[in-house]
Amino acid sequence: MKTRHLITACLLCCGVAAALTACNKQTTNAPAADPKTTTTTEAADAGQYEDIELPSPVGSPLRVSDYVAKNKYTLVDFWASWCGPCRAEMPTVVQAYTDYHAKGLEVVGVSLDNDHDAWVNAIEELQMPWPQMSDLKGWNCAGAKLYNVRAIPANVLIDQKGKIVATNLRGNDLLDKLAELLN
Repeated sequence: MKTRHLITACLLCCGVAAALTACNKQTTNAPAADPKTTTTTEAADAGQYEDIELPSPVGSPLRVSDYVAKNKYTLVDFWASWCGPCRAEMPTVVQAYTDYHAKGLEVVGVSLDNDHDAWVNAIEELQMPWPQMSDLKGWNCAGAKLYNVRAIPANVLIDQKGKIVATNLRGNDLLDKLAELLN
C-alpha cells in the first residue's frame, strides 16, 4: 500500500519517470536516495549550456542566452504551477533572487505547465519577478527535453561564459552556492 501512495504522489507531481524510479526502489528494497547527496551536483564536467528559446507569458520569444551573457550567473529554474514541491521550493528561489539579483544573478523560469492561466496566476501568486518561458507542452517542454529534466523542481546554474556550474541546487544548497559565488 505504501508503494502505491508513493507512486501516485510521483505521478501527480514529477511524472512517469519519477514514479517508475520510486517503484523500482520500492520493489528492489533499495534505500531511498538522500536528497542532500543527490540533488546538488557540481557540474564541472557538464560543459557548456544549451540555449532554450520559448514564449514568455505574453507570447514574445525569450532566450536563455539573452540573460547568460548579461549576468554573472543565470539560474534556469524548471517548475510548474501544479507541482507541490516546486511551489514549496519557490520561496527559496525568491530569496536567492532578492539577495543576489543586484550582485549579478538572473533567474529564468521554464514552466512545464499546460494551462496558460494557471501558469500566469502562479507567477503572480508566488511573486516571481524574473523572466518566465513555456511552450505549454507539460512534460514535452522543449527546454526540459533539452536538459533531460525528468523530475521537477530542477535547475541549472550557468556562469557568464556559458559554463554549467551546478545543477539541482535546492534550499540552503542553492543559497550557500550563491553566497560562495557572489559574496
